[in-house]
Amino acid sequence: MTISPQKALLVGVAVALLPAVAFAQDTATAEAATDAVEAAAPTFDQIGPYIMTTLLFLVGGFLVMWMAAGFAMLEAGLVRSKNVTTQLTKNVALFGIAGIMYWLIGYGIMYPGDDGWTIQGYLGNLFAPATLEPVGLSAADAALDYASTASDFFFQLMFCATTASIVSGTLAERIKLWPFLIFTVVLTGILYPIEASWQWGGGWLSEAGFYDFAGSTLVHAAGGFAALAGALVLGPRIGRFKDGRVFPMPGSNLALATLGTFILWLGWFGFNGGSQLAAGTVGDITDVGRIFANTNMAASAGAVAAMILTQLMYGKVDLTMLLNGALAGLVSITAGPLDPSLFGALLIGAIGGIIAVLVVPMLDKLKIDDVVGAIPVHLVAGFWGTMVVPFNSPDTSFVTQFIGFAAIGIFMFVVSLVVWLILKAVTGIRVSEEAEINGLDVSEMGMEAYPEFAKG
Repeated sequence: MTISPQKALLVGVAVALLPAVAFAQDTATAEAATDAVEAAAPTFDQIGPYIMTTLLFLVGGFLVMWMAAGFAMLEAGLVRSKNVTTQLTKNVALFGIAGIMYWLIGYGIMYPGDDGWTIQGYLGNLFAPATLEPVGLSAADAALDYASTASDFFFQLMFCATTASIVSGTLAERIKLWPFLIFTVVLTGILYPIEASWQWGGGWLSEAGFYDFAGSTLVHAAGGFAALAGALVLGPRIGRFKDGRVFPMPGSNLALATLGTFILWLGWFGFNGGSQLAAGTVGDITDVGRIFANTNMAASAGAVAAMILTQLMYGKVDLTMLLNGALAGLVSITAGPLDPSLFGALLIGAIGGIIAVLVVPMLDKLKIDDVVGAIPVHLVAGFWGTMVVPFNSPDTSFVTQFIGFAAIGIFMFVVSLVVWLILKAVTGIRVSEEAEINGLDVSEMGMEAYPEFAKG
């Protein structure tokens, strides 16, 4: 068969163009596939808030974790030198216990979800250990509506541990180590998660309109009520109250106590700022900055107010009251750190500092021995901070705020009292008189914090 020159030319051109045609087809296919992937992949507008809120929880969480060091240093400085090792041991141990118990049972109780309540609105899921996302989670498989579960669990755990730290300081210098740690198991695994679920877990207080932004009641007053119950069962230290007089028992190291206060002050930025619970928009991250500023102002005002008041009352500035004044200012602003102006935060913190100074002698008259002043700082200032919220947050009410505080206070005090009484009956909670006089470091721990200063 003979092919004409014209046909041969056309065939040659077609053969020459085949790679180009194939390339064009491959390119079109690749572009179509890329377009499909891009259409399916989450956009930055979807991923950005998830990443930023997760980061807020992680940064806020490790700042709140640093508060554990603050409590340890504050308490080590305010107890006598013969009890420092025991106090440090309690603070490390309670943090470890909180980490295990909150994972095992607390997180499920506190955040049961819509269908996880054992008793709707009151008691969460008792058998739901926290679980994390799988390793290497892709954006396509992530629930991008909030933040990672791991970061949320980590952040909320730190609040749980803080509640236990509040109890530790009040009961110092006369409580046995192991009964205290058993109480910590109950507190961090059950008691705190239950009452916190009423508000932060979407329980009945949340439905009623109670407002506690970062925990003036849910964390601080709750810990204060548990400490008050323990102090009443335990009784005062030997020699603290005698013949109608109050005998001071100065702490061992005010430098450590001051360091502890500054650590707590720093950690509080994570405590309050992280409780914004979102950082993915201009409004959210700006509000975090506003919270930081108000938190700092309240602490500053609490410290200055306590300093001035002690000068007026005693003719001298009391450093321990100054430190507790700053902490009381921080507790006071914690229920509502977002809405007040800087001047409003100043007033809230200043009154908190005044409360810290005035309540201490009231406890002395009642013969309630609170070694570090946790009850005035966390319980009473927590009440003030909770009740002042409606002045700055229009969607709240004084009645609802009082109901919420009273409900949590009664629950924590009564159940804690029962646990303390059971421990007292079963194991005993107070060291012997000899052990208390010689110091818990020797009797409970067998080692001293300052051995070079021991009497030989």
